[in-house]
Amino acid sequence: MRLILAALLLLLAPAAALAQPSPAEQTMMRTVEAEHDRHIALLERMVNQNSGTLNLEGVRVVGDMVRAELEPLGFDVRWVDMAETGRAGHLVATHEGPGRNVLLIGHLDTVFEIDSPFQTFRRDGARATGPGIGDDKGGVVVIIAALRAMQAAGTLSEANVTVVLTGDEERVGSPVAVARRDLIAAGRAADFALEFENLAVDDGAEFGTVARRSSTNWTLTTTGRTGHSSGVFNDSLGYGAIYEIARILDGFRRELPEPNLTYNVGVIAGGTPASIDAEGFNVTASGKTNIVASTAIARGDLRTLTREQDARVRDRMLAIVDAHLPRTEAELVFAETGYPPMAPTEGNRALLARLNAVNRDLGLPEMAEYDPARRGAADSGFVAQDVDTLGGLGAAGGNAHADGEWVDLDSLVRQSQRAAVLISRLSLGGE
Repeated sequence: MRLILAALLLLLAPAAALAQPSPAEQTMMRTVEAEHDRHIALLERMVNQNSGTLNLEGVRVVGDMVRAELEPLGFDVRWVDMAETGRAGHLVATHEGPGRNVLLIGHLDTVFEIDSPFQTFRRDGARATGPGIGDDKGGVVVIIAALRAMQAAGTLSEANVTVVLTGDEERVGSPVAVARRDLIAAGRAADFALEFENLAVDDGAEFGTVARRSSTNWTLTTTGRTGHSSGVFNDSLGYGAIYEIARILDGFRRELPEPNLTYNVGVIAGGTPASIDAEGFNVTASGKTNIVASTAIARGDLRTLTREQDARVRDRMLAIVDAHLPRTEAELVFAETGYPPMAPTEGNRALLARLNAVNRDLGLPEMAEYDPARRGAADSGFVAQDVDTLGGLGAAGGNAHADGEWVDLDSLVRQSQRAAVLISRLSLGGE
């Protein structure tokens, strides 16, 4: 028995000896640690500059902050103006080398507009709060810290890296084909894509993001004949708009359920008349109890895991809408803007396996796949159909999109080290 155990130890010893960072990777790790205070200071400056999606100048200023970090690293940085979509624009930075192209995705804007009361970076030890501190300014700092570490280690000089930071991730401009034109093109040119939204953490365990569901809005409008309520349900007056919209929404509830699908109703109104504003956020209605409603409006969202699921569910929703109650009509319109799904693929899972090899070599726990139903949509959905993609490589934190959004500042070190080693290995071919 002892001989068998000894033989097993001898077999395992070479593998264990190899499971460690290379000298260049050790330099990356030391550089990230040494520059931690610098990265926190950069994060503070970025957070204190409001860059709500509709604060176009603020988004551009944050873009200039990133430019000042990337140009000294040898990146060719350009600003892509998006005035035609009603948004500020995007920062695109390229570092050409002989290696395989790695696309790094993040965003400059936040959900906190200039009139938000939540505007300031606050630090309490290893925890800091601020608008957009995790979504996604922490992720942008992770990108910068990783690239600086690569430069210090000498791996950036040969690496082929593209950085795309959108300025309207939280409220995509229209038309979306223009708003995401440059990101989609970068995805088609890339060999790998890494997205730096918040790290998924559950009960202290960190997870990899190989899939995200889509997010798109829909608007349902029903109409009916109006008149005195004594005639409701008869052959000439029919059921009215409110009964029709109730039929449709209950049909969605009963007939659509399947794994990884949600279809929320966020707002609804019905009466004579009823209307919805141009932004689709506010509905108004009036009426009397003895009047059959002429109009009803509901607005909601649809989230799916794959493009095939999305197309199938949309067709089913339209079929339910078309089975009208007598003397009513209905129209279901899906918004042109929205996020496509980042479907789980074997290529994405292979990227997570590469990240877990990094984790083993850095002495970090391996990361399991995160449940996509628990993640929001992101810009990675626009490239995932064309290139293997891994998401959630940004900072760890919580309370995103709300007052009190926070990050664990120590996670900046861990995430930047992971990213620096992973980007280097992907671009330069190391394992």
